[in-house]
Amino acid sequence: MDIVRPEVKRKKKMRRIMYIAAAVVLIPLVTYALSRLKPAAPSVDSGTIWTGTVKRGPMLREVRGLGTLVPETIRLIPAATDGQVQQRYLLPGTPVKANTVIFDLVNPQLQQEELDAEYQLKGAQAAYEQTKAQLQNTLMDKRTLAASISSQYRTAEMVKQTKEQLGANGLAPELDVKTAQVQAEELAKENDLAQKEVETFQSSIEAQLAVQEATVNEKRAMYELKKSQMDQLHIRPGIDGMLQELDVEVGQKVTMGTVLARVAQPSHLKAQLKIAETQAKDVVIGQKASVDTHNGVIAGRVTRIDPAVVNGTVTVDVGFDGELLPPGARPDLSVEGTVEIERLTDVLYVERPVHGEANSTVGLFKVVDDGKEASRVQVQLGRSSVNTVEILKGLEIGDKVILSDMSAWDNYDRVQLK
Repeated sequence: MDIVRPEVKRKKKMRRIMYIAAAVVLIPLVTYALSRLKPAAPSVDSGTIWTGTVKRGPMLREVRGLGTLVPETIRLIPAATDGQVQQRYLLPGTPVKANTVIFDLVNPQLQQEELDAEYQLKGAQAAYEQTKAQLQNTLMDKRTLAASISSQYRTAEMVKQTKEQLGANGLAPELDVKTAQVQAEELAKENDLAQKEVETFQSSIEAQLAVQEATVNEKRAMYELKKSQMDQLHIRPGIDGMLQELDVEVGQKVTMGTVLARVAQPSHLKAQLKIAETQAKDVVIGQKASVDTHNGVIAGRVTRIDPAVVNGTVTVDVGFDGELLPPGARPDLSVEGTVEIERLTDVLYVERPVHGEANSTVGLFKVVDDGKEASRVQVQLGRSSVNTVEILKGLEIGDKVILSDMSAWDNYDRVQLK
């Protein structure tokens, strides 16, 4: 027969109540504890990231830009007159001397004008010689006449003296003496006028010839102009250098002023660098620079800064200190240049992160826990260079930070490194 045991039933009831009470207390506590747990940090392969260590010491500020080598002396060769390209002798890339003929133009109208100017010059010269001969002949006639009158005057003077002596001795009538005196006086006047006429005419010869000479000079100048224009149909560079471009083809007609070719001096080159406008504000003329031609590095200095901004860049010219250039240096060669801005003596710096502009605050992952994790810290950056940037706040000497692109983990404040 079964025996009723009420104490067992009571114990079961008490145990159930305790379980329920424990559950009521533990469930909120567990929920609260779970809510306080940090989310699991994502894992990052340490072999795919790039890190840098914060250092203190001197820092060289530089800016860098890509560019090309360009000649310092470039000569554009324009057409001096209208014409048609008749023959080409050289191709681009050929060394040329100042008097080397690159190609010839032809202009039939100019050729005819040159012939006309030559004939007009010859006609003016002939007219000048003819006038000169006529004037010389006239001068000779006047001199002959003056000589005849002078001879008559000397004869009359001798007759007068003879008559005067005879008259003084009573051997000649007084009328003959006076007649001889009058004739001598008249011939003296004629002789004086004849000599003056010769002198006056001789002086006027130069004036009369000057008119003809001016005409000759005018015709000569016109002929020299046409001759020079004809010579300019033989296109020459005017300087020693390298023929870079030919902008016309055989048979092509060109007008005066048309650019026909371009010649540069490859031995005198400079670098034209494209510097980002945000960095170009610190560049000034005279700063040291270096240009990498991929076959050697050339030292130089900033010689010019373009005042205009084109496509977000500023053109900076770098002239070279030395005359010797690396082998293969030639116009239009792609180069990479670096301009030294300033030398900072004692600053806190680190290698430049992928996302970190000068004078900005960025979030960087600092490596902690012996390289097992990285936590995000806010870092205030200062002045920047090509490869380094100044640290103003947020990091200390020896801190190791991730410099590579971590934008994929922007939503996390810490990552695990594996």
